Amino acid sequence: MDMSRKEFIGMAAAFAGGAASESSDVFDLERQADPPPVDTGEPYDLLGTRMVFTNWFYVRPGSFGWYDAQGRNVTVAGSEGPFGATMRRVDHPHGIRLRAESARRRGPVIAPERPWEQGGRGLAFGCVLMDGGRLRAWGGCPAGPCVWESADGVAWTRPKLGVKEHEGSRETNLLDAGVGAVFVDPSAPDQERYKSVTLGDINVEQYAAFRARHPGRWQPRAYRKDVGHVYALRGHVSPDGIRWRTLPEPLCLEHSDTQIVAYRDVRLGKYVIYTRSYMIGPRSPRAQGENIVWWGGDAGGPGRRSIGRTESSDFAAFHVSDVIVVPGPDLRADDVLYTNCRTCIPQAPDQHLMFPAVWHTYDDTTTVVLASSHDGRVWQFVPGSSVLDTAPFGEWDGGCVFAQPDLVELPNGDFALPYTGYDVPHKYPRGQYRYAPGLAVWPKGRIVALEAEQSGEFATVGIIPPKSRLLVNAVTKRGGSLLIEAAGMTGKPLPGRAFADAVPILGDRFRHPVTWKDGDRLPTDAGVILRFRMDQVKLYGLDFV
Repeated sequence: MDMSRKEFIGMAAAFAGGAASESSDVFDLERQADPPPVDTGEPYDLLGTRMVFTNWFYVRPGSFGWYDAQGRNVTVAGSEGPFGATMRRVDHPHGIRLRAESARRRGPVIAPERPWEQGGRGLAFGCVLMDGGRLRAWGGCPAGPCVWESADGVAWTRPKLGVKEHEGSRETNLLDAGVGAVFVDPSAPDQERYKSVTLGDINVEQYAAFRARHPGRWQPRAYRKDVGHVYALRGHVSPDGIRWRTLPEPLCLEHSDTQIVAYRDVRLGKYVIYTRSYMIGPRSPRAQGENIVWWGGDAGGPGRRSIGRTESSDFAAFHVSDVIVVPGPDLRADDVLYTNCRTCIPQAPDQHLMFPAVWHTYDDTTTVVLASSHDGRVWQFVPGSSVLDTAPFGEWDGGCVFAQPDLVELPNGDFALPYTGYDVPHKYPRGQYRYAPGLAVWPKGRIVALEAEQSGEFATVGIIPPKSRLLVNAVTKRGGSLLIEAAGMTGKPLPGRAFADAVPILGDRFRHPVTWKDGDRLPTDAGVILRFRMDQVKLYGLDFV
């Protein structure tokens, strides 16, 4: 049994069925209580133990004042002439920029070995998680959905799950139903610890009943008259990631084919789903007759594929997603955002990333780029290199590439992102196409650099260190250096932690201890501002240990 490329991008098809529940005992989204107001400002708590600068959220914007000849602050309120006051700056960032780094391609990382893996188009990953100290990959092979495991991302094994039989044996890694992007929900009861959201469908009668019960949880685009069914987002739960149960009713009805990514946002206390959506406007009410042109841009319509987002306190009920990321003027006019691949920095669940596949419709290839967010709602593309390009035609991934979650940290400190490579362009005739799983790898976890090509300085916002010791991941040129100062929330350097006390950091340093003349400890019960004095430095991140 071969699966289509669309099924492999999202690994969703096997859960597509399931009638909508007729029960009226469902969660009412309108009654969801808003969380209590949260005071804003510093110092911040980190949800993890790592800080990577993928946007300006953790970089202090700096302040300034205008001062008269006597040193008094006359900002705004003074009456000095055009040259009677001078500017003083405090913690103003300068001489720095952010740059995304390209990944190294590794693959195919799994080759067909078992009988159930033979004879089809290939193998593919749907997602990879670090789970229980090992990597677990959910994906698919010619015989159906399956799971692989690995200790290092290099050697992969096939656990004997005992779930699905092949040629008389249950000693296979096959699942009895497919899943999409899996996530672990630590807030859930044991029987629902693993969760996933996939694309399914319902019939027209179920569509009418669902609309009557849930007026805020459907969109007209969900009804695909050209294929005769209604798209639905289906939720699935599992105690172990192996044996899955589909929730009885769709989460919502919207058009979001293939890759759908969900997770539990600890800071929000909600579930969040990222969908495939469209940048498209409302049709004029003056339009007459049936619209026979599909609205999707790749099929002659006006829509551009984009990224949507929806959130809920209850995993069983969601509003239709809102479009949050669209193909903007920084992309070519023929480019669209085909998938989202939302994930986060390893060991930093509050530092959100996306690896969207930009589909170049001009030549039918794809490029994987990087976007970041401090809250999962507001996103920016990270400047610099694309993270993964379609390989030269003729190679195993020389047709198109699509990234899958999650970004994981390998035992040696490398970051790795799973992807599926295809040997022909995205919409090329698929009668003979092949695909395989790969990893996009950033050695030493160097995914984004906060760079000072020459001299530069910046300070962080105030944070309460989660641990007392600080490790740095950075590279300096031979004539460069990095100095780090720690200050309290007043801005005054902590005793013994000023620039003058800092031991310079030189060369290629991965998880290198930050030290001062009298030690290496930081307070963990008060806010700290970290200041950086850089000369020809690429700073890739900080770890608190």
